[in-house]
Amino acid sequence: MRSTSEPDTQTGIAGAFAAGIVSLARGPLPQPLAHEARRALVNVLGLAVGAARHPGVEAIVAAARVLGGPPAAPIPGRGERVDPHFAALAAGFAAHVDDFDDTHLATVIHPGAACMAVLVALAEEARPGGSAALTAFALGCETQLRIGVAISPEHYDRGWHITGTCGVAGAAVTAALLLGLDDAGLARAVRLALTVPLGHRDAFGTMAKAFHPGKAAANGILAARLAAQGVDAPADVLETTRGFAAALSSRFDADQLLADLGSRWELAQNTYKPYPCGIVAHPAIDAALALRERVDPDTIEEVRAHCHPLVPELMGNADPHDGLEARFSAIHGIAVALCDGRVGLPQYEAERVLRADARALRAKTTLVPSADMARDAAQLRVRLRDGTIVEERVAHARGSAARPLTDVELFAKVRLLVEPQLGEGSAKRLIDAVLELGPSATLDAVIASTLPQVSARG
Repeated sequence: MRSTSEPDTQTGIAGAFAAGIVSLARGPLPQPLAHEARRALVNVLGLAVGAARHPGVEAIVAAARVLGGPPAAPIPGRGERVDPHFAALAAGFAAHVDDFDDTHLATVIHPGAACMAVLVALAEEARPGGSAALTAFALGCETQLRIGVAISPEHYDRGWHITGTCGVAGAAVTAALLLGLDDAGLARAVRLALTVPLGHRDAFGTMAKAFHPGKAAANGILAARLAAQGVDAPADVLETTRGFAAALSSRFDADQLLADLGSRWELAQNTYKPYPCGIVAHPAIDAALALRERVDPDTIEEVRAHCHPLVPELMGNADPHDGLEARFSAIHGIAVALCDGRVGLPQYEAERVLRADARALRAKTTLVPSADMARDAAQLRVRLRDGTIVEERVAHARGSAARPLTDVELFAKVRLLVEPQLGEGSAKRLIDAVLELGPSATLDAVIASTLPQVSARG
């Protein structure tokens, strides 16, 4: 396998990378990586089920009735079917809309949504074995993350939503592997996907943001299907002076893409959120929850949150007006942590966002960015009405790479998402089905576990 940044002159860098992915797909995933892939899949399937009735999903289903083809694919958490394009769009949207999905902190990519959506959309057509399905998911995620690392941080800093722009290439890899494309076909799928990146950060705080991983999934499937018919893009589409990397970033490090493929796994650095909002706010939320045990929120006069500069850049909305905007308000996360002593989906409902106590505490809170503060760290300094100063510092946020969620914590999160939609015991069925993915299993049980159970009539 190639482990150098020098591309084959006939295939370009994208082709050389695709050859490495094909080689990895022929063997088993390393056991720790396979477990991490299962964790990512459990998490993102749970999120898709939990948001199955979101207005955005309803809108996608309505569009599918008008624009879609034969209803051949399921949607997690729902009983009806749509065509694979809209199934992928709906599943990717639902997995991302609550901003509760997996996150690779170095790139801020949420890799699971698009690749899971491809699995859902193609499962019944492709009927992969369990090991093949898990490998396709894992390598699709790894593709996104390696491309993301190779163009970070300038790509994100330019305003691109990296989950959408890199997600389409990962989705194409997952789709190509599921559909059984040969080596050349997978390379064509990757090159085609690199011509249709989408999503910018100006959509953050709106429903449009969640369409990016959903559309990445749908476009990735399209790229794989076209590649299977021989359609191709330029061999140097990734590295040419007017290609993907140059157009979307001022920096491209091919070594980050190609080197140590199969021994260095970016997916191993994936993390899982304990709070449904932008991950850079999580350290401050941790600190606020710790302070809640020592401070009465009614006595607070001022809150100063010392944080990484990305926090105000990404989550500086001081006065959100609904749940989507609040997910990009670190100040709101701090306020509800101090008021409620917990931060979950109810804290991002519109009614909670607009309540007087949260608004009052948000008005007393200031973000203080510092280049010396790590992304997963924060310090809160609270001044009470009597002049008392209370402080709390978090060195590493809960759920970060340094303090990862345990399986027990992750599965408890998924239970809270799935059981309100599918009933008691449904989360265990989903978790068990994913954990059992292997040589003797298929994807059938996983897909079935995400759907409403049909009761037999006597």
